[in-house]
Amino acid sequence: MLSDFTPFFIQLLIAIGLSFTLLKAAALIGPKRANTIKMTSYESGMDPIGSARDRYSVKFYLVAMIFIVFDVEVVFLYPWAVSYSEFLDAGVGLGVMSVVILFVIILAIGLLYDIKKGGLEFD
Repeated sequence: MLSDFTPFFIQLLIAIGLSFTLLKAAALIGPKRANTIKMTSYESGMDPIGSARDRYSVKFYLVAMIFIVFDVEVVFLYPWAVSYSEFLDAGVGLGVMSVVILFVIILAIGLLYDIKKGGLEFD
């Protein structure tokens, strides 16, 4: 059984070895003359204003977490949508549909709560 995964593990080892080899080669071969212009932050052709180490607002992270939650929701809904016709043929379509509707309602309540608390508003 484990022998079925041998090509995968070989490819994984080659990829890891190649990435470490290329990183080490770039460090050894690459130029090492740093100056102030090379060390400044660069953002889309604009001159940097302020430090590159500025802290982000907590709201940024909250919106990112909300995005991840709804992204995961879509990941859970795709398999259901693809196999829904099989559930209908098996006679359990109504039960599966009610579970999915409950799932979407719980997520909608969470989204409405977040909107009410102002989680998606930026100043």
